[in-house]
Amino acid sequence: MVKSNYNVIGVMSGTSLDGIDLAHLLFSIKDGHWTFEILETQTVPYTDDWVNRLKNAVDFSESQLQDLNSDYTQLLGKTIAGFIAKNHIENLDGVCSHGHTILHQPQNGFTLQIGNLPEIAKIIDQTVVCDFRVADVQLGGQGAPLVPIGDRILFANYDYCLNLGGFSNVSFEHDGQRIAFDISPVNTVLNFYANQLGFNYDDQGTIAQSGKISEKLLAELNTLDFYQKTFPKSLGFEFVKQTVLPLMKSHKLPVEDQMRTFCEHVAHQIAIALPEKNKSMLVTGGGAYNDFLIGRIQHYLPQMRIVIPDAKLLEFKEALIFGLLGVLRLRGEVNALSSVTGARHDHSSGNIFAVR
Repeated sequence: MVKSNYNVIGVMSGTSLDGIDLAHLLFSIKDGHWTFEILETQTVPYTDDWVNRLKNAVDFSESQLQDLNSDYTQLLGKTIAGFIAKNHIENLDGVCSHGHTILHQPQNGFTLQIGNLPEIAKIIDQTVVCDFRVADVQLGGQGAPLVPIGDRILFANYDYCLNLGGFSNVSFEHDGQRIAFDISPVNTVLNFYANQLGFNYDDQGTIAQSGKISEKLLAELNTLDFYQKTFPKSLGFEFVKQTVLPLMKSHKLPVEDQMRTFCEHVAHQIAIALPEKNKSMLVTGGGAYNDFLIGRIQHYLPQMRIVIPDAKLLEFKEALIFGLLGVLRLRGEVNALSSVTGARHDHSSGNIFAVR
């Protein structure tokens, strides 16, 4: 399907469990240059029951995971179909869906994104491009992050593209290649503690700001093994559940102090991850609304020009880029970079399920 204009929907569900992000997108290519337009958008929140299932799925048995995958595919398909109907969207070239990551163990040759079963195409009655990570892991890669090729194609005017979601990750050009990697957990941890105080998240970072830094906890966080590794590297919720939270719980601190310390940790890790400190950086993801965290990042990077875009791009950038990855897959073009993931070669990743 090689043409110059594409009408697609990008769908993303992140580890912060905010909900399902949907974006109606138009892509155009002229003289090798891609442009985009974000039309209708929506985030459909998860019910409490779904949040609990997705949080606990890391410990599910194989049969429980199969049931979860089937149920989630139904949920995702109906959610996308509702978005299409609500906005009277017609003549789609495809629905490009990430699914939701449950297990991510590239070191064991395994990653699982649920919601990518073939029946999703029938539920939506549209061509679906999905399950982008598995092929990369099979090629020896991390399967993540996949967004950087979109950063290169759509946001080359920024030196760094930083995402602050469930985890922080960054992409940039290095020695003529695009590289990217996960830096640290962010909202997977901050939301966990905000929940303990009865909040879904820490609005603008006000809770964290009220706390005090534990220098001992901060030092222990900063010396975790993951931070000593070089790229390519990626994180899954397993790291949070098995390593970060047990460490933080071992320090008997008020919630506010835990959050304050963790914000400092995140800002510190972001600063040391960037090779040049006086460039421009586009920041997106829900964490970009955390004014206190942004302020701490700026503290560690005083010469960095931090750019926070309008709400649509801030909230739906990942859905936008998975829309682009789907378009590239439909065109049979590279959408996964070995320089980013460590796979044996660049490739065009994702399953295409056509309506039968």
